[in-house]
Amino acid sequence: MFEKILIANRGEIALRILRACHEMGIQTVAVHSTADADAMHVRLADESVCIGAAPPRASYMNIPAILSAASLTNASAIHPGYGFLSENPNFAEIIEEHGFTFIGPTPEHIRTMGDKLAAKAVLSGLGIPVVPGSDEAIEDIAEDIGYPVLVKAAHGGGGRGMQIVTAPKDLGAALAMARTEAQNHFKNGAVYLEKYLMTPRHIEIQILADTHGNVVHFGERDCSIQRRHQKLLEEGPSPALNADERSEIGAMVTAAIASLGYRGVGTLEFLYADGKFYFMEMNTRLQVEHPVTEMLSNVDLVREQIRVAAGAALGYRQNDVHLQGHAIECRVTAENPMTFIPSQGRITDYHPPGGLGVRIDSALYSGYEIPPYYDSLIAKLIVYGRNRPEALMRLRRALDEYVIGGIETTIPLFQSLVANKDFVNGTYDVHWLERFVDVEEQRAKIRA
Repeated sequence: MFEKILIANRGEIALRILRACHEMGIQTVAVHSTADADAMHVRLADESVCIGAAPPRASYMNIPAILSAASLTNASAIHPGYGFLSENPNFAEIIEEHGFTFIGPTPEHIRTMGDKLAAKAVLSGLGIPVVPGSDEAIEDIAEDIGYPVLVKAAHGGGGRGMQIVTAPKDLGAALAMARTEAQNHFKNGAVYLEKYLMTPRHIEIQILADTHGNVVHFGERDCSIQRRHQKLLEEGPSPALNADERSEIGAMVTAAIASLGYRGVGTLEFLYADGKFYFMEMNTRLQVEHPVTEMLSNVDLVREQIRVAAGAALGYRQNDVHLQGHAIECRVTAENPMTFIPSQGRITDYHPPGGLGVRIDSALYSGYEIPPYYDSLIAKLIVYGRNRPEALMRLRRALDEYVIGGIETTIPLFQSLVANKDFVNGTYDVHWLERFVDVEEQRAKIRA
């Protein structure tokens, strides 16, 4: 096992990795920007190294600085967390070339799955169903697919480089806009076309593979509550699937991943509509919403990442994976709950909820100053219940207890959400939240 791991990230995920390391008896190195000198993961790490100025390019995406910190502290492995360099194949290659272990998949798998066209081609060849669309970035396929179509960036995600087209006359402008946005955000302007599904759900399957040929899945998470393709709430199991459907897609995914010779954790994301699954992309890293799976399976996915990277076998098979109950995660962000305008400032009061079945993943503390340079995610509230109604009751109670003073957060949005009949009944799709927010905005204006 590794003696010391450098955590190449910040915020709640850096703290999450640090805790797993310390439970395993592994020393930790926290790298940080000048803006994060007082961050919680820096305070709790065995060692810390400042690697640059506040902007991510100068620090958390500064590969030479990260490698220098690993060398100076004699770290044996580097955990990238999520975001930043976590899905950068060049980073993974450089780490391995310099004698460190990258806690993640091989650079080849990261590179293949990072190209959505290549990922679709590979997994389609292994029996995974995909959304009907073009195999390359071309304009003349739209008529064959049938409108509406979706123009998507071949590299990247998060809703950037994405345009919905409902008629042929709009295709040219949409392609130009998507290519420009893709080039600006991902340094690659390649785009492709997919059939646009009107009311799908977003279902993802969590997998784990070791270097000995063992692969298991941990069921699905429903990530359909999202705004502008950004997830806000995830739950598992999905209210939309039955036992046969989740068994079928789980077995299909596990077989495909085993054929690839993949290692580490990964998530295959699907659109689900009319009883059918359509593969979208694979994330070759830990997901923000991994706690949902951990609550259902009682498996520490970060610990498993570390074990697999060190060469250990899983030690269990699919029949040993037992998923029980229901879990829901709310991504609490430092934003206005209606306009989603970022809110920076000092945390004046902080009281996280507790009690049976409540988990908080956060690096906040009273007096902490939220920097303006990074993602607005500041906490994840995860609840567990024996069934979905119990999980919802627990979530309502936990949201009412949660106090984050000094800034605006999205807690009020979630309080409204869990009181909504459609959400309580589980009858929502990937476009539902935007309609819900529009209604809430109108109600707020009327009250004002």
